[in-house]
Amino acid sequence: MARSLRGPLLWFLSILVCLGTTRLALSQQKPEGLAQQSSEAWLSLTDSGNYAESYQEAAQYFKDSITNDKWQSAMHAVRDPLGKVLSRKLKSATYAKTLPGAPDGAYVVIQYDTSFEHKQSAVETVTPMLDKDGKWRVSGYFIS
Repeated sequence: MARSLRGPLLWFLSILVCLGTTRLALSQQKPEGLAQQSSEAWLSLTDSGNYAESYQEAAQYFKDSITNDKWQSAMHAVRDPLGKVLSRKLKSATYAKTLPGAPDGAYVVIQYDTSFEHKQSAVETVTPMLDKDGKWRVSGYFIS
């Protein structure tokens, strides 16, 4: 009977080890990676022209700085003329605790080399911050 339990027991133990390793890897994920995931989800909203939802998903600091109507108006004026995103490649992601003109906190300044339909070469700077709810949310967006 002991031999008949050995196979299932080893299988069960290997599952526990895998789950523990996955949990450890997730808990040790760097802020830059978490912030990048957040910024890319947020960018997909702006890429699809869903500016109202991108506003809702932004950091509270962002929402305290601009109204939803002004945000949508600015995006229609600046982003719409660029056309569709043709490519976007991560250029850099830098963790910071302080940024000029912003309260101290946890930030990641992320830059992407981006090509738009009507602007071949641009740099998008997206700045997620660790929001009060413990989630990384975009607090700033700039295209140059």
